[in-house]
Amino acid sequence: MTLLGFVMLLCILGAQATVDLRNAAAMAAGLCNTKPTDVVFIVDSSRSVRPAEFEQVKVFLTKVIDGLSVGADATRVGVVNYASRVKNEISLKSHKTKAGLVKAVSKIEPLSTGTMTGLAIQFAMNVAFSEAEGARKSPGISKVAIIVTDGRPQDNVRDIAARARESGIELFAIGVGRVDMTTLRQMASEPLDDHVDYVESYSLIEKLTKKFQEAFCAIVSDLCASGDHDCEHICISTPGSFKCACREGHTLMEDGRSCSACSNAAIDVVFVIDGSKSVRPENFELVKKWINLIVDKLDVSETNAHVGLVQYSSTVRQEFPLGRYNNKKELKEAVKRMAYMERGTMTGHALNFMSENSFGPNQGARPGVTKVGIVFTDGRSQDYIGDAARKAKENGFKMYAVGVGNAVEDELREIASEPVADHYFYTADFKTMNQIAKKLQINVCQEEDPCECNSVIKFQKKVEEALTVLTKKLEAVTKRITALENKIV
Repeated sequence: MTLLGFVMLLCILGAQATVDLRNAAAMAAGLCNTKPTDVVFIVDSSRSVRPAEFEQVKVFLTKVIDGLSVGADATRVGVVNYASRVKNEISLKSHKTKAGLVKAVSKIEPLSTGTMTGLAIQFAMNVAFSEAEGARKSPGISKVAIIVTDGRPQDNVRDIAARARESGIELFAIGVGRVDMTTLRQMASEPLDDHVDYVESYSLIEKLTKKFQEAFCAIVSDLCASGDHDCEHICISTPGSFKCACREGHTLMEDGRSCSACSNAAIDVVFVIDGSKSVRPENFELVKKWINLIVDKLDVSETNAHVGLVQYSSTVRQEFPLGRYNNKKELKEAVKRMAYMERGTMTGHALNFMSENSFGPNQGARPGVTKVGIVFTDGRSQDYIGDAARKAKENGFKMYAVGVGNAVEDELREIASEPVADHYFYTADFKTMNQIAKKLQINVCQEEDPCECNSVIKFQKKVEEALTVLTKKLEAVTKRITALENKIV
């Protein structure tokens, strides 16, 4: 390790130690306020958990809750009890005070049957974290599930846990005694070191209380200062939350986060989406969410942004043409209804379809309006894309290329408009596509007003005239210096 690398490592460790000490001090002083969070405990009460041990689990829950800022606008807590069946003991909307919540926890009884952990996670995702049960959809509200179990599940947990994580739930897994460690790792979020815990017996579970209290501790209540926001320009702090604003000359878009310098510009946008079998159904749902994140940044209306959608695999299918939906709500619902095609990856064929059909006047394209194509793929094309990619750009279309996983970056660059660095994006994981949605800026400004252009021309002429005058004066000075030199000689 180089000296510089060693110093950097010390700095990182020192900064982390400072944060840990600061959190511990805040906890001790009672100054820790938790960020608004929806927390659901998923508790195993199968027959392997003795009644006295289940009481110790309830003590653990109570102590963690005691360190939270419980309230309707702060942290909401729910409890799911499971064995062979699942019981929603406490919903997120049930208790707005810490005292009422603790009392409800004390009344929970074990179910004492099997161990259907996958079923419990599924229930938490579909029911406990639903709006009907009190979950909040605000982007500033985290969703956290804490699973406590002591055995091997009798059902599959890996796939359902993956879906839960993909839906935005952060999963902590606590194992006790003879628990299956592989299962814990399959359930937990990354990094596993922070999300997987093990204790030898229920009598030791209280030792984890401090960890979870500190995990929810948020001394910095200023989310703007902590960087825990996604405002494109300016973040303005509010009590326990934030709001976004834009710099002068820009307009805040409907998503409340993005800013546009040209909110009134007309634009035709066509998404060309890879629906091949390598994408997989669960990832295709993430792709649809990604499309709608970009739609949120557009000024969709009858006169401004029009959006069309094309899906391709071995064949090409137009999902809907430009201009069919002139408001975001209907447009986003149509994106959500898009059915997954599967099969091959004929990207070249899809690009030709876009050029020859999607941007045609008979498909809703408007003359004189900027045309933008956004191509998404997760793999190598099974046909040649060179001619189709070149044709699209020669037609004047502004092309963006987005790749995930096994997408070939050379192909993405070939599709993208110049400058390529601004029009091509790649990520290894579908789960991080939302970061591309934040970076991808497709708002197009209208042409400059002719009057403004004339002003620039006039200014240039004045500069040229001034330079001419200055040149003549310099020539005169030069002549005088020469004359003086001659007299001296």
